[in-house]
Amino acid sequence: MSPDPDAVLARVREIALALPEAAERLSHGSPGFHIGAKGKFFAYFWHDHHGDGETAVHVKTSGLDEQAMLIEADPDTYYRPPYLGPSGWVAIRLDADEVDWVRVADRLAYSWELVAPKRLLEMGGR
Repeated sequence: MSPDPDAVLARVREIALALPEAAERLSHGSPGFHIGAKGKFFAYFWHDHHGDGETAVHVKTSGLDEQAMLIEADPDTYYRPPYLGPSGWVAIRLDADEVDWVRVADRLAYSWELVAPKRLLEMGGR
């Protein structure tokens, strides 16, 4: 669990809200990031959710195959989150001694692309 979840959330927030039309609102008590006023969510920040001891950002993948590949390739970074995991989302641990923020930014941007409306993608996306 991150010793300073506010600092970690601030970093996630900075990355997520830099994406076109990204916005933030609470969802089930956790910060969630979505596109537009009522658009789809592309990320959630969880810290010690239901006492699980994890600090992570949950992002969309292209599906269960990609999710499984990420977890198998780097189980110290990725895991299948509760609730969202069966839909292909993956969690990225943010409580490690060193977080690869470039990787986190790439996964957030990819997740954004998966839910972005066609008009944003046609405009050049991110």
